[in-house]
Amino acid sequence: MSFNPRGMATAIGSLPHRDPEAACDVVLKNIPEIPIWPQLPRTDFREAMEIQYIEGLPCTSLDEEKRQMSFETSGEITAELETFYDNYLAENLDHFKISPAFSRGLYAMEKRLREKRPPRLQYFKNQVTGPITLGLGRVDEQKRAIYYNEIFRDVLVKSTEMKARWLLRKFRHLGCPQICFIDEPILSAFGSSTYVSVQRADVVRHLGAVIEAVHKENGLAGIHCCGNTEWTILIDAGVDIISFDAYLFGETIAYYPVEVKAFLERGGTLAWGIVPSSEAILRESPESLAGKLNDRMNNLAGKGIGKDLIRERLLITPSCGTGSLTPELAERIFNTLCEVSHLVRNS
Repeated sequence: MSFNPRGMATAIGSLPHRDPEAACDVVLKNIPEIPIWPQLPRTDFREAMEIQYIEGLPCTSLDEEKRQMSFETSGEITAELETFYDNYLAENLDHFKISPAFSRGLYAMEKRLREKRPPRLQYFKNQVTGPITLGLGRVDEQKRAIYYNEIFRDVLVKSTEMKARWLLRKFRHLGCPQICFIDEPILSAFGSSTYVSVQRADVVRHLGAVIEAVHKENGLAGIHCCGNTEWTILIDAGVDIISFDAYLFGETIAYYPVEVKAFLERGGTLAWGIVPSSEAILRESPESLAGKLNDRMNNLAGKGIGKDLIRERLLITPSCGTGSLTPELAERIFNTLCEVSHLVRNS
């Protein structure tokens, strides 16, 4: 699928609103060309990014009082694993659905879009928490990250594949091309002493499997990491869109000029998270952020990559989700995002 956004805007996923309709209003007002369904972690702990996607997974335990989720792997788990793999092999996507209890924003946006298709809609964006982040962020009964259990690591990868496919089918009625971001913030710690046993080849393979699942539904696959990482991991996994925090780490994408040039030339897109998802937005204006973005693009162009190619494959986003902020601050970020996109596209 050809994707030349040329400065269009979209968002990462989470908003701080408790009212799903209010969150949908913010999205549709500010990013009408590539809207998202909003994740609303303040409505319920089930909408936290590492919990929202657990339905259909075997051996999960939800603690309502502590608002936590973990895996219980010490008992008899064969039957639950058999059910999981039977549904995976049968491609029973409904087994892996996200129910309304785990995503009020998803169903509110679906209802809105069925009632009225936005006239400027060109693409629709979904998002899933990636298997690396989920695997390293949740533990078993021994407080060991579930990623290090090879059986459950495979389960997480396959579940993420199915979640992504289910989401893309969910919004197929829109009749427009779709995008699915695989959110992997934990990749910013890749190579650190904390995760020294996480192997690069495994990360590439696992992400590649989810990307392949997105492609199976004719979607574009993005990977979002809101910190610095080895960006070639994403390229080697076969991603279509690299989403990064260009506000704080905008120079890092230029550390890999040969690989990034090849990525863009084969049709890849860079999603520049130039609008800060923090109180730093209070110190910025649309004009200042458009200037910062131009500086960072010039830096990349200075590595031997054509500026026209960079601008053609340019997507603009916030640096990360806004779910931990106040609604007022999140709305300012979305409003600024809209204005930055307008400035860049008309420059």
